[in-house]
Amino acid sequence: MSSKLLRGTFVLTSGTFISKFLGLFYVIPFFALVGNEGTALYNYAYIPYTIFISIATAGIPASVSKFISKYNAIEEYAVGRKLFKTGLVLMAITGIISFLILYIAAPTLAAMVITDPDFIDHMADVTTVIRAVSFALIIIPFMSIIRGFFQGHQTMEPTAVSQVVEQIVRIAFVLAGAFIVLKVAQGSLVTAVSFSVFAAFIGGLGGLAVLLWYWVKKKPMFDELLLQDRRTMDISVKDIYKEILLYSIPFVLVGIANPLFQFIDQLTFNPTMVSIGYAFNDAEYAFSILNFQSQKLVIIPVSLATAFSLTLIPAITKSYTEQDQLGLNRQLNQTFQVLTYLTLPAALGLSLLAEPFYTVFYKPDALGTEVLEAYAPIGMLFALYAVTAAILQGIDAQKFNILSLLVGILIKLSLNIPLMKMMETKGAILATAIGYSTAILINLFVIKAFSKYRFRLVFRRGILIIIFTAIMYFVTKLVYSLLTLFLSPDVKIEALIIVIICALAGAGVYFFLGLKSKLVNFLFGARVDRIKQKLRLKI
Repeated sequence: MSSKLLRGTFVLTSGTFISKFLGLFYVIPFFALVGNEGTALYNYAYIPYTIFISIATAGIPASVSKFISKYNAIEEYAVGRKLFKTGLVLMAITGIISFLILYIAAPTLAAMVITDPDFIDHMADVTTVIRAVSFALIIIPFMSIIRGFFQGHQTMEPTAVSQVVEQIVRIAFVLAGAFIVLKVAQGSLVTAVSFSVFAAFIGGLGGLAVLLWYWVKKKPMFDELLLQDRRTMDISVKDIYKEILLYSIPFVLVGIANPLFQFIDQLTFNPTMVSIGYAFNDAEYAFSILNFQSQKLVIIPVSLATAFSLTLIPAITKSYTEQDQLGLNRQLNQTFQVLTYLTLPAALGLSLLAEPFYTVFYKPDALGTEVLEAYAPIGMLFALYAVTAAILQGIDAQKFNILSLLVGILIKLSLNIPLMKMMETKGAILATAIGYSTAILINLFVIKAFSKYRFRLVFRRGILIIIFTAIMYFVTKLVYSLLTLFLSPDVKIEALIIVIICALAGAGVYFFLGLKSKLVNFLFGARVDRIKQKLRLKI
């Protein structure tokens, strides 16, 4: 893996992680302000919004990145610039149309999730919140093509910084809006949540400002590339968008994979739970725990995969286009190993420490602990799916992304209700796990067939990573058992102490084993030696 790819991965990983980190920790004060009812209302709006935003952007950052990377590799820089100029207009139009559709469709979407006639007023509340979030669709697609242009030139800093700024502005508005409405103006919960979801639009303005600043700063560099253009190809706008459309359809489906799985829960969860004897309020409470509280925690390991999926595409496309089999194998080897090394212990550690984690972020809750414990390992599947789907894009096998996702979705649809009737909330989690696992297996089979990649090295290293993770798990469990003899995971400050000590113990053992076995050196290269020198480690 080239140093440029590693730098790009590190920058975008850092930006994505900081953004996800902020997106995780704001839920502590937000939950304290709006409670379970507020988070359920928030989620009713955000899941369809996420689907719409993925469709509105049409996978633009990733597909534009791939398109520009492809033509830059053959020094046809003007083709990418033509796409960028026309794309800005197209994305502005797409955003406005998407906003209008979601705004008008809000009552219909609300009626699909609030099926109990005794809660007809709640349907109006859901409509209001969905309409409040729809305004963000006006600006986010416009941002997406700018990010895709930068990423296509393997310039990841603008995307990373704009993501962080967008998140900071959004979270500040979420918390300030909810606090002012509820605590200062003594307003309603619906108004508070409406302000909170409208923050997506305000955050978008902040992210756009950053991207425009970077454009002004880096435009001279991009103009210099135009002077080096070979000018041997004159591709029409029609042909450009035909190619982009072929790229973007699989990207759209990959981008909405997780929201689609959540949307299936949103449509089926409450009616199914009511049908097996739950009151509607209790069903909505469990839905909030599953699709907001637990989801926010589980999604953290996926942040690394998201960054990889963005940075992999230009590099893998380049190796595949140039038929550099050795370089392609090296990139795939390192990607799968690093992904497994970082996400597997994170997912299992979160499952082990589910009770104190849930207390720290929300409040002591037996159902919350139970759901998080079962849901946490699914984060590994989320991460693996995102990366395998990105690899398929890079090797021009994107049509199989459609196949794998459709199969996964059909399995989720088929199993969700029967498994929930058997296992309640855990049934929805199991249906998600089976759906994602099937999609991943299809992706891996296609990667092997198209790229002639062999998984032998990943398999061998994977066994070593599993052994290290098992040792880490048992050490952490031992420390956890000792701490709970005199600290309670039901008390916030004590739960925080448990989490910190257990995390340090587990991570310390895990990385010690990685350093001692030289596995970390194989995965991260010379940077490990430089870090060891700075820390004066002699392992």
